[in-house]
Amino acid sequence: MPEPMIITIDGPAGAGKSTVAKEISRRFGYFHLDSGALYRAIGYACSLKGADLNNLQEVISVAKSIKIELTEEGKVILNGRDVTWEIRKPEGGYLASQVARFKEIREVVVELLREMAKGKKIVIDGRDAGSYIFPEADLKIYLTATPEERAKRRYEELKKRGFNVSYEEVLKEVVERDERDRNRPFAPLVVPEGAIVIDTTGKSLETVISEISQLIKNGNDC
Repeated sequence: MPEPMIITIDGPAGAGKSTVAKEISRRFGYFHLDSGALYRAIGYACSLKGADLNNLQEVISVAKSIKIELTEEGKVILNGRDVTWEIRKPEGGYLASQVARFKEIREVVVELLREMAKGKKIVIDGRDAGSYIFPEADLKIYLTATPEERAKRRYEELKKRGFNVSYEEVLKEVVERDERDRNRPFAPLVVPEGAIVIDTTGKSLETVISEISQLIKNGNDC
């Protein structure tokens, strides 16, 4: 059975989507589209320009005035500058979820992602990758884990990178992010139709990659 051309990996914050997508892209030669990075970049650009995140017109104005690129090495380039580090700071997730509330911003991002995907074998992770961005994807994965597990992973990642945060703060943000993502009026976080759900709680990265690798090699029937 031929390998899928488009793989989507959806799930809540901290489920391991980006980590898994990066590893799949490395092992199988896919181009990794990180949809969350685009929202983070737009949110970051809004913060730089002092835009009111509750003002749709100001956010749209920023989104349409910037240029975002994703490189094969996983870097995020905003107006010619590498902002990969800046958008991964703790506040980056908050900024992303704020701008992602707006249907018009999601439409801008979807257009960018679909353009970036043309002619490529891609793996994309996000919160609506399989339900809205690429509903025709060949293979849809939905990764999940308990809020406590996801907060623990995020906390350890941030501490390793030198950020002074508490586990309680991270858990609160994870729970609040889940609430915003699931209840936004446009393209909310859902399990995409036809997606295979993988609970990563207590599983190693290698175990999850192994499960998905079998799906890629053998199709959804394995």
